[in-house]
Amino acid sequence: MPSAFGENVPPVNKMKYLVYLLIITSWFSAHAAQTKFHTTDWPAWRGLNGDGHAKAVKGLPVKWSDSENVIWKIKLPGRGHSTPTVVGSRIYLATAEEGKQVQSVLCLEKNTGKLIWSTTVHKGNFVKGGNKHKSDASSAVVCDGEQLYVSFPNDGKVFTTALSMEGKVLWQRAVSDYVIHQGFGTSPTVYRDVVIAKADSKKIGGAVAGLNKKTGEVIWKFSRPKYPNYTTPVMVSAHGKLQMVFAGAELITSIDPLTGKKYWEFPGSTQECVATAVTDGKRIFVSGGWPKNHIAAIEADGSGKITWQNTARVYVPSMLMKEGHLYATMDAGFAACWDSATGKELWKERLGGAFFASPVLVGERIYATNLAGKTFVYSTDPKKFKLLATNQLGNEVYASPIVSGDRLYLRVALKGASRQEYLYCIGAN
Repeated sequence: MPSAFGENVPPVNKMKYLVYLLIITSWFSAHAAQTKFHTTDWPAWRGLNGDGHAKAVKGLPVKWSDSENVIWKIKLPGRGHSTPTVVGSRIYLATAEEGKQVQSVLCLEKNTGKLIWSTTVHKGNFVKGGNKHKSDASSAVVCDGEQLYVSFPNDGKVFTTALSMEGKVLWQRAVSDYVIHQGFGTSPTVYRDVVIAKADSKKIGGAVAGLNKKTGEVIWKFSRPKYPNYTTPVMVSAHGKLQMVFAGAELITSIDPLTGKKYWEFPGSTQECVATAVTDGKRIFVSGGWPKNHIAAIEADGSGKITWQNTARVYVPSMLMKEGHLYATMDAGFAACWDSATGKELWKERLGGAFFASPVLVGERIYATNLAGKTFVYSTDPKKFKLLATNQLGNEVYASPIVSGDRLYLRVALKGASRQEYLYCIGAN
């Protein structure tokens, strides 16, 4: 019987192949053992891979209303722009009740919306001031499969807190002193055993810190320039290197999340940025809105080369990358698509309204919700803009939609004589 390697393969090459095969098998086994999530989980800000993509499955609705394709909806206490996090059979999100002066994390049952537990993280000492659009609970709750992590501004500082899966506070750490300018919206990021927490602040500067996820002890920490900024660090694989990147304070920064060592850092962003960076595997794409409107594509090889840039205003919503094309919902209500290698605009169409929420990509479709609660569903076809549906829920939305399997979850508010927030579970029924 012929060898699995072929009859004419020299023994020494067979040995090399076996060693190579053993290494590859061990690598995949080790990484498979570390996998704690299903493809239907949305464990952190921007989802499973930090890029705003959800796995496409059959049955996710394109159309809905308050009376069509709603599985359930529940009232939420207080106010928050915290995007829902979904892991397993549970949903986690942060909220703030100004009257009670309570900042808390809620845990809901995924299939019904029923409250499982609510944990107070801070009581009193709300940070005063900020933009009229800000909330005191904008950070996404992040789950690593074992614990939960959330960041709140409180008492002149930004604190990152770890909770058990049953809502017990395990530790709390002040990341930096904080002077509010617009608000605070940076979410924690977890990589292996390190929680990366960030707070950029006007006048006094800020910090990025790597915390031991079990104890909250500071593993590494470095200071930031004295600018307000709101971006969340994200892990990307670009130019063959796994690296953590973020923009703002006039810099684009790449670090090793385990040590805090800077791989590279170059000027190339505006002072104030909100959007989370994305990559096409070669370039990092960032955007900002103060003091100028700006999208920049910077080579991720450490050269500092800016491949292209433009003056499109994509200040708050994070962008999406798919197969060499960059997609964005612009703050002023436009949807746009660019070639990621050249920056050539392929199409730009008006959706309407203002956008604060970030879009989510599901297969060949993008779901994008504006401030007035209107969700636009359109195609990723780079040749032509194709609107598939327009759906209305509530009349105010800041939190980004998220997708888990064949369901979409959207946090909305209904403003009238008073303001009430709801969480909707949208699915075919």
